[in-house]
Amino acid sequence: MVMGCLLRKRKPKNDQRPRDSDHNIHQFPAPAEPPEFQMRKGVAVRPEGWPSWLLEVAGNVIKDWKPRRANTFEKLDKIGQGTYSNVYKARDLITGKVVALKKVRFDNLEAETVRFIAREILVLRRLNHPNVIKLEGLVISRMSSSLYLVFEYMEHDLAGLAAFQSVKFTEPQVKCYMKQLLSGLEHCHNNGVLHRDIKCSNLLINNEGILKIADFGLASFFDPERRKPMTSRVVTLWYRPPELLLGVTYYGVGVDLWSAGCILAELLAGKPILRGRTEVEQLHKIFKLCGSPTEEYWKKSRLPNATLYKPQQPYKRCIVETFKDFPSPAISLVETLLAIDPDSRGTATTALNTEFFTAEPYACDPSRLPKFPPSKEMDIKLRDEAARRRQGLGVKPHSMGGNRRTRARDMVNRAVPAPEANAELQTNLDRLRITSDGKAKSKSEKFPPPHQDGAVGHPLDASQIGPISFDTSFNSSRRKKNKEEAHRASSRRFINVFFRSSIGWSMHFRFRRR
Repeated sequence: MVMGCLLRKRKPKNDQRPRDSDHNIHQFPAPAEPPEFQMRKGVAVRPEGWPSWLLEVAGNVIKDWKPRRANTFEKLDKIGQGTYSNVYKARDLITGKVVALKKVRFDNLEAETVRFIAREILVLRRLNHPNVIKLEGLVISRMSSSLYLVFEYMEHDLAGLAAFQSVKFTEPQVKCYMKQLLSGLEHCHNNGVLHRDIKCSNLLINNEGILKIADFGLASFFDPERRKPMTSRVVTLWYRPPELLLGVTYYGVGVDLWSAGCILAELLAGKPILRGRTEVEQLHKIFKLCGSPTEEYWKKSRLPNATLYKPQQPYKRCIVETFKDFPSPAISLVETLLAIDPDSRGTATTALNTEFFTAEPYACDPSRLPKFPPSKEMDIKLRDEAARRRQGLGVKPHSMGGNRRTRARDMVNRAVPAPEANAELQTNLDRLRITSDGKAKSKSEKFPPPHQDGAVGHPLDASQIGPISFDTSFNSSRRKKNKEEAHRASSRRFINVFFRSSIGWSMHFRFRRR
């Protein structure tokens, strides 16, 4: 099926262009349009085919490219959907290659949106590594004022694979995935790029087992020699390091390495290890697992009100006890990557040289990884929606990995669906509006749940009865109602040491509800 209203069925003969024999994606200059068409929908388009705003912010990195036309692609299926963008599986009609198209509208763009789109393009053009997603071109659809980012197509993401109940990754398989992840991060960091949203749903995998880091919508350039302040409102809550939760604005590669440590433990445990529902609860869970920060860390963190964030009772680090079933080299690497002090996490290079990768069993070859049908966040959502419909119709649902019925408590063990494609861009715009609007009641009222948001937490939902406990045997996750009050009391004691003014609107909203 051709791309809906984006593509015109017929074209005048004088608009037809011969196709180059080498089918190069960069060799198709768009013809100049009359002035009245260039300003259609208020978007200025230069004679070379690029919108003016894109040339102004990213002209240097696209100067050797020519925009492709939307009618040179055939849309096959929607594989991702977000507030601000959609992602399609498509076929390049010139080369016959299957690609992924990330569609972004650029009419009436706000300055913040332009900055995020341009920065993603700038970042992707700087990177070139087997374990980093490749930007293959840009497509302009001037009829609908849309910009498409053309990526290589990947059949899976790590969250989708982990959602299969029958899947239990072996140690060599975990090492294979982690080796590729850390290799990609090493390349990013060596080229001055922080990803700032590493999580399973942003790790794409093809049928050959190659893992590629994707979704650089929150990425930023950095220079360790000339540090500059950056926002702490990045990284999905479950994978966000403590320094960002504490509001640090000067940070580096440690934020990505913390997320990598969470993923390593998640692959070995079979489920996310730190599932907080708010920023305060997330910080509480981190301190309970990784221990309270030292006095030295509080002093050098340079937070204006660091003492306000200290728990009443210091916590002892218990990673070894919690993950006692992990292989010893894995525990050692998790200990390093989940260090409270980001300076103690090392680098991606040092992580790759640890015993976890140098000792047997070695990482398997990517080609030896198990094969699965296409598995992405949208596939998870569609399967879950179908299961809910079957339950509503009284049809007995079946698990993804066999004939066993999927119980509600077992669903917790599975990977949570990844955030919507490129939703972080719109989330940041929403956050900008909220912080500038004095009448806004709460950030929490505006944003999705923590696992669907690249930046913020979410208030306690009344539908969630009781806290989720973490079973160190990694065989199940249950709601322990008999410990509900004790857990809540502990959380209240932790929360009470914070001043409302230091927590922000999200916690103010929770205090008011209570």
